Amino acid sequence: MMKKAFSPDLMARIKMIKGENFVTVENTKNLTNHELIQLIPYLLRNSSIKTCKNVNILVDSQCSKEVVSLLKEYEFTLHDETVTVQKVLDESSNMQGGFTLKDLHELPTAEFKKFWEASMEGSLNSPSSLNIDEQMRSVEVELGPNYKKSCMVAYENGTPIGVTMPHIEPGTLEEGRIFYFGILPSERGKGKSKLLHQQSLEILKKDFNASYYIGSTGHNNLPMLKTFQNNGCTVLERNKVFKRKN
Repeated sequence: MMKKAFSPDLMARIKMIKGENFVTVENTKNLTNHELIQLIPYLLRNSSIKTCKNVNILVDSQCSKEVVSLLKEYEFTLHDETVTVQKVLDESSNMQGGFTLKDLHELPTAEFKKFWEASMEGSLNSPSSLNIDEQMRSVEVELGPNYKKSCMVAYENGTPIGVTMPHIEPGTLEEGRIFYFGILPSERGKGKSKLLHQQSLEILKKDFNASYYIGSTGHNNLPMLKTFQNNGCTVLERNKVFKRKN
C-alpha cells in the first residue's frame, strides 16, 4: 500500500504563534490522528522551528499514544495540561466601577515588568521558559505596535493589585484574548480575580471591539478556572502542552 503524501493544507488548518524566542502550534484538534502524525515531522524539518529556542505543541488531551510517542522521539516533554474557555461578549454584562488601570502610556516599562513578574510568583500554572525581558519582547513581537495599550496594571486606592493584558488576537478582528492575567500574591483570595477579569472582558468589548473571548489556563489552576466559571465562560477544549527546548 502506497504511503499517503503529505498534504500542505494541513498547515492552513493549524495556528502558529511566533515570538522572539518561541513558536507555539495550536488548533491541532482540527486534524485526525494520522494527519497529526504526518504533520509533526514536517513541522520539525522547517528550519525556523528546528532552530527555535522554545517550541510548544498543543494536542488534544485525549490524543493517541502514537502522537505522544512521536513527540517524545523529537525530544518533547509534557509541560502542562490546559483548559481553554470561550465567552460571547454581549451588552448584558455592563459592570459598574472597577479598578484603576494604567497602561504603558502612563507607566514606565520597568515598573510594569516589576508588577508582572510579581504577579507570576506562586502561580499554579507551569512556569514560562522565557525570562521577563524575553516575555516582554514576545508581547511586542506578537501584539505589534499597539502593545502598550494592552499592558495594564490594576490599582485599588493607589495600591497595585494585579496585571491584565487584553488584546485582539493577531490575524483576527473580533477575537478577544488576555495575554497574561494575574493577581499579586498579597491580594489573592479576596475575590479580586473575578472583578479584574470581568473588567478585562468589558475592556475587550468596549475598547478593543471584541465580539467573543478565548481564555486558557493550566488544569491545576483552580482559582482561575473558578474565575472563568464565575464570569460565564464555557469550556471549549482541553489540551496537553508539549515543549521542546534547544
